Amino acid sequence: MKEKNQITEGVIWKQLLFFFFPVVAGMFLQQIYNAADTIVVGRFVGKEALAAVGGSVNQIVNLIVEVFVGLTSGASVIISQFYGAKDRKNLERTVHTTYALAIAAGIVISILGLIFSETILEFMKTPEELMENSLIYLRIYFLGIVFNLVYNMGASALRAVGDSRRPLYVLAVACSLNVALDLILVVKFHMGVAGAAVATIFCQGVSACIVTGMLMAKDKIYRLQLRKIRFFLNSLRSVLQIGIPAGVEAAMYCVANIVIQVFVNRLGTDYVAAWGTFGKIDAAFWMIVNAFGISITTFVGQNYGAGKVKRMRKSVRICLLMSYLSAVSMSVILMVFARQLYGLFTTDAEVIDIGVYMMRFLMPSYFLYVVIGILSGALRGAGRVLVPVLLTCGGVCVLRIMWMLFLLPVHPGIETIMLSYPASWSITAVLFILYYIRRFPGGRKSRTLTL
Repeated sequence: MKEKNQITEGVIWKQLLFFFFPVVAGMFLQQIYNAADTIVVGRFVGKEALAAVGGSVNQIVNLIVEVFVGLTSGASVIISQFYGAKDRKNLERTVHTTYALAIAAGIVISILGLIFSETILEFMKTPEELMENSLIYLRIYFLGIVFNLVYNMGASALRAVGDSRRPLYVLAVACSLNVALDLILVVKFHMGVAGAAVATIFCQGVSACIVTGMLMAKDKIYRLQLRKIRFFLNSLRSVLQIGIPAGVEAAMYCVANIVIQVFVNRLGTDYVAAWGTFGKIDAAFWMIVNAFGISITTFVGQNYGAGKVKRMRKSVRICLLMSYLSAVSMSVILMVFARQLYGLFTTDAEVIDIGVYMMRFLMPSYFLYVVIGILSGALRGAGRVLVPVLLTCGGVCVLRIMWMLFLLPVHPGIETIMLSYPASWSITAVLFILYYIRRFPGGRKSRTLTL
């Protein structure tokens, strides 16, 4: 009996939730995975180590990983469209091309990272007392960056065909292993930030191997075969047409955050530690919005491949509603338990006080981003990436950078830094709504699915 594709045929809200929960659970585990290093070094090494791992280093790692995750979104869209259309030949070519891309990019980034780590940290005005630990962690991380990229590409391919559960199982294994290794290497063997970095890249290697094995299953039309991993030019071109704009968007977000980090660094170690920890805690909000964004990208992509335009638009409306309900609830929880959450990362009273103030000042405005995340994901699934990227880069990233360079000198302080977020989200959200109404497939002026 032929297997029914629930994403193109099932009840939309149920299938969105079936897809969403494994994704968000996986992101939750990913945050525990990422936060484990910060928690362990913060509590057992000191606030300088906490600031080193959570400050400039965190922004640099995020830049690299998020740019590549943007590229994987191109692969995800193409894979989901071919899977929805049941095009086995092009599906296999795309899977093998994306794996070749992950391996090649990992090798190049590793080499460049090892060479330029110190220069980048100096450029970001990393405080002198944090430089040594930051450099140790960053160089070790770059040694294993290829594992991170391979895992992300493999997990993205699985989610694109509707399998959001098995990437969750992989993260569960990796997360448990990472926490255990952090405690062994940092607490028992006193390896400091080096131990945390070694634990991270080892677990990323385990994740990459497991997810690769999952893609090699013989009974799947998207089967990965190691001997076939190479670049198929047409597949590479299709992936990059969507992936490069998404990667540029991710890069601009990270560049804006790096600029902001530079100004936070000038406020001293306590602010650096509090800001870096805030980035770990508010990840609970972002993982909800991003999980719904990934879900709607896959839904739109597969239904586009199947030619079901009305179903695409309906799924976007349902996804927006569920996203807002979930995101607002999470924001309230984070604000109420802000002090307890900071207490997990550090025992330093000054850092906790600053961090709680940051969270309660900024979190009420987070709902503004939801429409950006969901509409961006939907447009990406339909192959529309250029204009949304331009809207995001201009409305969010460039505006924040201009805010830092021109407004902050006039009104210095952490409040001015934080206000750049709601200001940029408000403008960008309006632009996204207008563009979606006019240009999403099935809209009044929509004629094609690509730009």
